[in-house]
Parts: sequence; C-alpha cells; structure tokens
Amino acid sequence: MKTIYLTVIIIVSLSLLACGTPPSQFGVYRQSDGMIGVHSPKSATQEEAQVAAMEECKKLGKRTATVLESRQTVNDRFPVTYLYRCGN
Repeated sequence: MKTIYLTVIIIVSLSLLACGTPPSQFGVYRQSDGMIGVHSPKSATQEEAQVAAMEECKKLGKRTATVLESRQTVNDRFPVTYLYRCGN
C-alpha cells in the first residue's frame, strides 16, 4: 500500500514539474494606449523581441506586431526596449 501511494506521489510530482513553463527572458507589457512594450535582454535580437510581442498580440486577437520605436535604457538586464503596435 505504501509503495502504491509513494508511486502516485512521484508520478504526480514529476508531471507537475514537466508542465512548468520556464520564465520568459523578455519583459512584455501592455501600455494604456494599446501598444506592447518589450524589454529585451542583452543577448536577444530584434526579431526575437518581435516574436515575444507577437505572442502578446495574439492574446489580444491580433495577427501582426509592427515595431514603432526602440530605445536604449540604463538597465543592465534589459538594455533595449521595443514598442510595438498590434494590427490585423
């Protein structure tokens, strides 16, 4: 009985660990004017930042993300911020 109980606990624990999503390397946020902001890490390219913005636009029911602005920041972890507008 203890073996079955222990086996069930191990299976449930491993399945929960397998379903965990690793945290994104990008800081993605929505602005009040509808634009999507993406804080990009040092190692990322603009194309990778656009993929992160596209994922956020898809949550809003939009199909495209167009970059409007990129700016340098003083943050060591996220040195570049991109602003995107979602469109159909």
